Amino acid sequence: MEIFEPFMRTWADITSGRHVPLAFRFVLQPCVAIFFAWRAGRQDAREGRPYYVSALVRDPVHRPGLLREGWTHIGKVFCVAIVADAIYQVIVLHWFYPFEALLVALLLAVLPYLVFRSVVNRVLHHAPTRK
Repeated sequence: MEIFEPFMRTWADITSGRHVPLAFRFVLQPCVAIFFAWRAGRQDAREGRPYYVSALVRDPVHRPGLLREGWTHIGKVFCVAIVADAIYQVIVLHWFYPFEALLVALLLAVLPYLVFRSVVNRVLHHAPTRK
């Protein structure tokens, strides 16, 4: 099936071990995304906001503002993830697959941000407050 070919190629590239010289991106980019998610989730908990992913899904009125806010936090990390993957692809694969770069950037930058922002908010929201 040709429709799944980009997904299969991406999975094969990630799990093949050919990325070892540039493997820092698999650690660094999620860590940076988690850092920004921690800051935003902490702010959400302080202000009593709902969990980020939940608000994105359930609140169509505030969704555009939430997306803009999330993009300001993670946009640079996302762009760096795409550039890093493009460099990896040119060096290792001798070709550039834009869909693969986009998919890897989503996995390394956006997904950790979405997950950890809500987790941090939830943990801090339910944690006892200091006085």
